[in-house]
Amino acid sequence: MGFNNWNAFGCDVNEALIKETADAMVANGMKAAGYQYVNIDDCWMSRTRDADGNLQADPAKFPRGIKALADYVHSRGLKLGIYESAGLTTCEGYPGSYGHEAQDAQTFASWGIDYLKYDNCGAPPGTADNQQQYIARYKRMGDALKATGRDIVYSICEQGRSAPWIWAGDVGHLWRTTVDIRDLWPEVAAIFRSTVALAEHAGPGAWNDPDMLEVGNGGMSDTEYRSHFGLWAFMAAPLISGTDLRKASKATLEILTNRDLIAIDQDPLGKPARVLSHVGKQWILVKDLAGGDKAVLFFNEDMGPVTQSVSLRSLGIGGRGSYVVKDLWSHERSQVNDRLTAFVEGHGTAIYRVSRPRDIPSLKQSHVAATNSVTDTYVEPGKSTTITGNLVNDGTRSVNHVALTLSVPPRWKVKQVKGPRSSVPGGASTSASWELTVPPGASVKAYSVEVSGSYQVGGHRERMSSERPIVVPPAPPTATSWLSDLPRTSAVGKAYKDQQLIPKYTPGSGLSYEYKPITMRGVTYAKGVGTISGSSLIYYLGGRCSKLTAIVGVDDNAFSYGLPTPSLPIRIVVDGKTVFDQRVAQGSPVVIDEDLSTAKAVELEAELEMISNLSVDWANARVVCS
Repeated sequence: MGFNNWNAFGCDVNEALIKETADAMVANGMKAAGYQYVNIDDCWMSRTRDADGNLQADPAKFPRGIKALADYVHSRGLKLGIYESAGLTTCEGYPGSYGHEAQDAQTFASWGIDYLKYDNCGAPPGTADNQQQYIARYKRMGDALKATGRDIVYSICEQGRSAPWIWAGDVGHLWRTTVDIRDLWPEVAAIFRSTVALAEHAGPGAWNDPDMLEVGNGGMSDTEYRSHFGLWAFMAAPLISGTDLRKASKATLEILTNRDLIAIDQDPLGKPARVLSHVGKQWILVKDLAGGDKAVLFFNEDMGPVTQSVSLRSLGIGGRGSYVVKDLWSHERSQVNDRLTAFVEGHGTAIYRVSRPRDIPSLKQSHVAATNSVTDTYVEPGKSTTITGNLVNDGTRSVNHVALTLSVPPRWKVKQVKGPRSSVPGGASTSASWELTVPPGASVKAYSVEVSGSYQVGGHRERMSSERPIVVPPAPPTATSWLSDLPRTSAVGKAYKDQQLIPKYTPGSGLSYEYKPITMRGVTYAKGVGTISGSSLIYYLGGRCSKLTAIVGVDDNAFSYGLPTPSLPIRIVVDGKTVFDQRVAQGSPVVIDEDLSTAKAVELEAELEMISNLSVDWANARVVCS
């Protein structure tokens, strides 16, 4: 657990930043919550070694040198980490450690370094790109660190290219499972999907590393940041903050210092979570904990909210009777008979620690969830839909004086169709429904409606709520139209009209981008939508279109990360039902001709797989409408 400057600062690292970050970690509760390491990433050193071949700190950035900085960080009760690469140069063109492993390891030890992040740039010409050469390069530095006699955490960072989860446990302490993370929801979700599948390879002293935390950097919502942190905790991943901790908001610090989730991540048993259920974009994870408790995480990878549930008896805790569950976001305890239900917002998580009953004076007598559903997510101005709210009592005792209410935007009309029962026994539920009418002239955008539930139990009143978006869509097409000329109802990731944005990587300069025509298998297309893997585009059709046609594939100019024939999954979803699901490869585009019938909305999805962040084309995409 600690901090690394790269995600927030890149090469803009210096002595003042590291000192101020150490001070902030002491002052803001990070150190007290268990964060220890203050890690310096690339660009800390001079462009050349000294006359004896030793690494040198950049004198402008670190005028007192790294040893003095380590002494300062240690004086604050923290530890200092540093960066190098297993090649001739680092990723930003500074001297690498290849051929200098023993010398550099001794230098780091003499400076008082406690952690080494060892990257994978600057491989010597002619170095074979196979697992054996990765093992050889990383083992040389691992052996050199051990030979120093200093306790230095060794972080192997070759981006998962040689399946390090197979071999790196004998070489270092943690290994990166994917390419570098970015502050984008599709990339966080993709890294989770890649890493959660590797649970069997990690354990005490040898950890899967899905890269640093982006929590607080501004590219995602607080809901997404909570999911990011919760998923990393369940995967028993290193918790390395990548935000400016000197300026971290209250919301950011509440996530990063959540003691209940840190306890899940740092549990002495050291077992990453297993996937109990994965259906579509809905996940349930279970993590075994020391002492026999279990942790349960409901994860909704989709954009819209869902209700998820699990039988606690299926977790294998054993015994009879009810369970005590602790909500690790609200930190409240309650009692559950068997079924645990959660309303999970889009891109959200609900997380619980489950144990056998015990005497807790403040324990609520029932775990109760408020959920809601809607007949139509997309409602045109002047039209209506039905909202159903539910109150689910998973506890062992009845709850009484139940009320369910619906809150909607101003001037929207609501008519209650059905009211809830006043009393709900344990293991049962009740519901209410309303007819909701969107006023004529309502602006095109997503609105929030909220079902609030309340009940009385044990002499006190409890309240909860669940929100759901209702989308007032743009006018549907009335004639055959190119998708690139239509407005999108919603989008994850960028989309480019009739062109593609192509990334280009230059060592020392990083990524740059340029717009190019959509091109596949040597053919250039004047019309189409260019996207990047990890995108999801939704178009409202209003039941007026009969067919979708397109040519979909990976752009000829896509940056392929060295993959011989890069490919990724493509999906078309019509009103929540997947009608097309196929991998497409660079050089092999696929012709789409899908029946839309009376579809209200169509979603075009290009899934992100790590080491395959590719440019995806929907060339000549159009809908036949009337």
